[in-house]
Amino acid sequence: MSKKQEWTGRLGVILAVTGSALGLGNFLRFPGLAAKYGGGAFMIPYFTAFLLLGLPLAYIEWSIARYGGMRGFHSAPGIFSVLWQRRAAPYLGVLGLVVPIGIYMYYVFIQAWCLYYCWGYISGALNLGRDVSAYQGFFENFTGSGANGSIFQGLSPALVSLLICYSLNFFFVYRGLGGIEKLSRWGMPFLLLTAIIVLARVLTLGTPNQAYPERNVLNGLGHLWNPPQGRGLLEALADAQLWMEAAGQIFFSLSVGFGVIINYASYLTRKDDIMLSATTAAAGNEFAEVGLGGLITVPAAFVFLGAAGVGGTFGLGFVSLPAVFAHMPFGQFFGALWFFLLFIAAITSAVSMLQPGIAFLEEGLNFDRRKSLGLLLLITASGSILVTYYSAKLEALDAMDFWAGTFCIFLLASCQVIVAGWLFGVENVIREATHGSRMKIPKSLPYVIKYVCPTFLGIIFLLWCVQKFPAQFDKILTNDATQNAVFFLGSILILFLILTFFAVRTWQKSSIMSHPRAKGP
Repeated sequence: MSKKQEWTGRLGVILAVTGSALGLGNFLRFPGLAAKYGGGAFMIPYFTAFLLLGLPLAYIEWSIARYGGMRGFHSAPGIFSVLWQRRAAPYLGVLGLVVPIGIYMYYVFIQAWCLYYCWGYISGALNLGRDVSAYQGFFENFTGSGANGSIFQGLSPALVSLLICYSLNFFFVYRGLGGIEKLSRWGMPFLLLTAIIVLARVLTLGTPNQAYPERNVLNGLGHLWNPPQGRGLLEALADAQLWMEAAGQIFFSLSVGFGVIINYASYLTRKDDIMLSATTAAAGNEFAEVGLGGLITVPAAFVFLGAAGVGGTFGLGFVSLPAVFAHMPFGQFFGALWFFLLFIAAITSAVSMLQPGIAFLEEGLNFDRRKSLGLLLLITASGSILVTYYSAKLEALDAMDFWAGTFCIFLLASCQVIVAGWLFGVENVIREATHGSRMKIPKSLPYVIKYVCPTFLGIIFLLWCVQKFPAQFDKILTNDATQNAVFFLGSILILFLILTFFAVRTWQKSSIMSHPRAKGP
C-alpha cells in the first residue's frame, strides 16, 4: 500500500468503516441471537456492551490507527511497534492480520450463498412453494451440509458462486482505497435503501393468515423486544452465556477487535475528526442492525411461521425467510431484493477483511500489490477449500467461526486495550483523539478505557473459557473438520509471525522506525 494513499474525505472513510461493520452479522446473526435469548433480555447486555466496550474500543482503534498511520504504518504489527517500543510489540499485532483473514476464509462462503440465493429468486430456482422442509432440503444440498466433499462433485452452483465472490472481492481490493471507497459510496446508500424497502413491506404485512390472529406484525415485534415468557427478566440476565454472546455480537457489529478499523483509520490525516467519525460509523451500524436487521427478519418469520419458525442464524436466514417470501405477494421480487441486500452487505465486509493483510505485505515486505494479492489469494483460498470440503453439518465453518471469529477477536481486543490504555498510555490516546475533534470527549472515557474495558473483557473471556473451551477442546480431539481448521489457523498464525520477523528487520533498516515522530505523541 502506498503511504501516500488517503481517503478523499470524511464521508468516504465513514462509509468504508460502516461498510466493514455492516454485514451478515447485522441482518442474520443479531436477529438470531435476539430471538434465541428472548428478545428484551438480550437487549440489556447488548447495549451495555455497546456503551462500555464497543464504543470505547472504537475510539481506541481510530486513535491509535491514525497515530501509527502518521508515522508510516498501516498494519497492526507496525502500529503496535510505535505504541509500545519493545521487541514483542509487533508480534502482538499479528492477531490483527490473522483475525480478518481467518474470518474471510469462511465468510466468503456465506457471501456466495447470498449471491446464489439472489440468482435463485431471479431465475425461479427458489420457487419451491410454502413448505419449509423444501427450503431446508435446498439449503442442505446447496451448501453440502449433508456430506463432506459433496460440493466438489462437478461444478456445483456453490463453487461457481464462490469463484465469482473471490473475483469481485480481490478486484476491489486491488484498486486500493479508491476502489474500496467507491464500493462503499455506492454500496452503503443502496444497501440502506434496499433494507428500508424490505422493512416497509414487512411492517405492512398486518395479519396475513386470519386463522392465526396472534401471528401479526405487532406480536412479531414483541417477540424481538419483549422479555422471555415463562421466566423473569432477572433470571434471564443471570445467564453468563447471554452476556458473552451479546458482547461477541458487539465485536462483530462494530468490527472492533478485527484489525480492520486499525487499518482503515491509519490513512486519516491530522485534521480529520476521528471522534465524530467513529461515533457516526458506530451509530450507522447500530441503526442498520437494530432498526433494520432486527425489525425485518424476526417479525417476518413470526408472522408467517409463528414462534417455532424463528430459529438460529442460518435456519432463520436461508430456510425460514425463503418460506416467508413464498407466502408474500410478489415474494420472488422481495426474496431477490433481500438476498441482494445481504450480498452487498457481505461484499463490503469481505473486502475490508483483505485490506489489513495487503497493507502488511506491502509495507512490511515491500511487496507490490500484485504479489501481495497473489500470496493472500493463495492463503485464503486454501482456507476456503477446507471450509467447503468439510461441509457436513458445516462443522469446519463453525470451527473457524469460533477460533478466528470469537477466540482470537477477544485476544486481539484485550491486547489493544492493554497496549493502548496501559503501555502507550491512556493520556496519549485521548490526546490523539482530541486533535481535529469538534466533538467533546466524555470525561469518563479515560477511566473506561483504562479500567472498565480490560475488566469487562477479562470477566467475559474467563467465563467464555470456562463454559465454551472444554466443549471446543473436545471437538479438536474428536472431530476431523475441527482438527484441520485449528491446525490451519495455527499455521497461518505461525506464517505471519515469521513474516513479521522479516518485516521488523526491514523497518529497522529503514528510516521509518527512527523517525522523530515515532518517539512520542
